[in-house]
Amino acid sequence: MLVKAKKDRTQVEFLCLEEFIPAEHLLRKIDSAVDFCHIYDFVEDLYCKDNGRPSIDPVVLIKMVLIQHLYGISSLRKLVEEVQMNCAYRWFLGYLMTEQIPHFTTISYAFKHRFNENTIACIFNWILNEINDMGYLDPEVVFVDGTHIKANANIKKVVKKSIPVAAKHYEKQLMDEINKDREEHKKKPFDDTKPPKIEEKIINESTTDPESGVFHKGEHKKCLAYEAHTACDKKGYIVDVHVTAGNVHDSVAFDDLYDKLKENHPEIQTIVADSAYNTPYIAKRLIDDGKDLLVPYRRPMTKQGFFKKYDFSYDEYFDCVVCPNNKVLHYSTTNREGYKEFKSNPNDCKICGFRYKCTESKEFQKQYTVHVWHEYLEQVSDIRYAIKYKDLYAQRKETIERVFADAKEKYAMRYTPYRGLAQVTNWVRLKFACMNLKKLAIHKLEGELSFLYPFHFFQIFNHIFKSPTLVTPKSGFFFRL
Repeated sequence: MLVKAKKDRTQVEFLCLEEFIPAEHLLRKIDSAVDFCHIYDFVEDLYCKDNGRPSIDPVVLIKMVLIQHLYGISSLRKLVEEVQMNCAYRWFLGYLMTEQIPHFTTISYAFKHRFNENTIACIFNWILNEINDMGYLDPEVVFVDGTHIKANANIKKVVKKSIPVAAKHYEKQLMDEINKDREEHKKKPFDDTKPPKIEEKIINESTTDPESGVFHKGEHKKCLAYEAHTACDKKGYIVDVHVTAGNVHDSVAFDDLYDKLKENHPEIQTIVADSAYNTPYIAKRLIDDGKDLLVPYRRPMTKQGFFKKYDFSYDEYFDCVVCPNNKVLHYSTTNREGYKEFKSNPNDCKICGFRYKCTESKEFQKQYTVHVWHEYLEQVSDIRYAIKYKDLYAQRKETIERVFADAKEKYAMRYTPYRGLAQVTNWVRLKFACMNLKKLAIHKLEGELSFLYPFHFFQIFNHIFKSPTLVTPKSGFFFRL
């Protein structure tokens, strides 16, 4: 029988918003996971107490941005449109169906001029502390990596600019080690009294967003980008993040990230990273701090058909290098980059049958380099073979790589609509705070259910075996209610 639906769209109804939200809805889980009233403590000093126009509740503004990141909504204008029509969003904000939603410009102004970098950091750390207090955070092992985010700028609108090369923050420490090694070999130490020569490099700087950097790697299309250097634990909770321009190498940005990790989480014992972090300084700093660096094996970048670096043997006792033909390469000097140079005897190389696999030098001389901090690299290499770390590196794809995949696929982190390092950093921190909050809500609910399951089973079991017995008249079988 054909039934035509009624189309009375002007009928007035009495309804309760609470009844429209499913019990298993994500926003219900998040609302019960943490107390959002803590946000008032972070923003109280940003508002005037006894003067000015009444403000919109700051918790509402922050919750709206959390909704934007949780559901990957592209813009604040689109966010307001979605909140106006979505019952679950209104319930989460505490707004009735007839109440006016804040204008998108109000949200934009608040996060650009009122909620500063410290406020966003407080929100991120508050959620992380909640995770830690509930026992879900496990920062003894931390996975570190970086991912690029496309900037809101056109790669065609760039200008050539000459900038000074940034000095390495460990340059003084390295130079002391170099001079010490040179003095041991009776070489004149480098003179540091003279002002260093300022080196410059040419870069492409965006006229739209000068703080972004050009990123081009492998088959990726050249673009302007930022990079989020991120650390997470075994469960995928993001512990901290440091945002830089897209042309900053992972090993360069690691020091700033590690400083924050060391300050906020001193219990960290192992850092798992890719081969980009396998540098002498990073290895030295972590080992000196009593921590382990777990990195994969990196093949020597030598010419095809030539001897690999591991074919040569470095003798620390005699401070020399032995080549595959059992000839000795003697110490020559220690350069300013921190590498000890060993050179062969040209007379030996001239008559050597393996010279075509060893060197193409016109002087018939092989040069081999060893860093002054090479012993730390060897310790890192030994850590890789430890039994307790055998399967740990394989967990990167389930932790830090999954964090990046989820952030880009589910939370719209491939492209940032903001410009400037400060705004992009706040945007990334809020996005990672939402990811942590969602994971916390799910883990908390699973923990409560796992606790209640045995109790419910006991109640059912107790009820069955204490209820009266019923016997069917024909079959004789009995069952209990």
